[in-house]
Amino acid sequence: MDKITKITKISKNYAHALIDLGYAKTPDFEKISEDLNIVKSSMTPELYDVLVSPTIADDKKVLVFSDVFSGKIDENILKFFTIIIKKSRFNEFENIINAYFDELDLINNIKNVEITSAVELEESQKSEIVEKLQNKIKKNVKPLWNVNESIIAGLVIKIDDDVIDLSVDTKLKSLSKNIR
Repeated sequence: MDKITKITKISKNYAHALIDLGYAKTPDFEKISEDLNIVKSSMTPELYDVLVSPTIADDKKVLVFSDVFSGKIDENILKFFTIIIKKSRFNEFENIINAYFDELDLINNIKNVEITSAVELEESQKSEIVEKLQNKIKKNVKPLWNVNESIIAGLVIKIDDDVIDLSVDTKLKSLSKNIR
């Protein structure tokens, strides 16, 4: 399974099928998310290799998947993965999960934001930053906190492809260029 993934049209289509299940509440979004996380966290490289192998019959792959996950995840999610296996799309597994969670974030008006500071911030500081960002972008912010001492002080905020660099390091570099 690749660490860097590009979400394909196929993955988005399967993710939409999961979203449709959530809207139908069979199971609901919370249960779907929980089940997808169970499958993702239980997916060993060996199991993944079996499920994408062109030399193993689809029926055997379905049996293996069912043996591992039956009773652990909702029956409809088990059927969903059966379809993916039979359509030889299990290689899209991680992309489908990522597309599902991206779509769910859109539905819930959630924006993932990467926030980097020079030092570990206190919870009160984090709350204040999140609140200001939520007011600015008009979405619920799901922060991913990082520490990078090289920025000296300040913050670097990444929202999708946009970067707001409020670090002292960048300001010093800019000042240095202007002095030359």
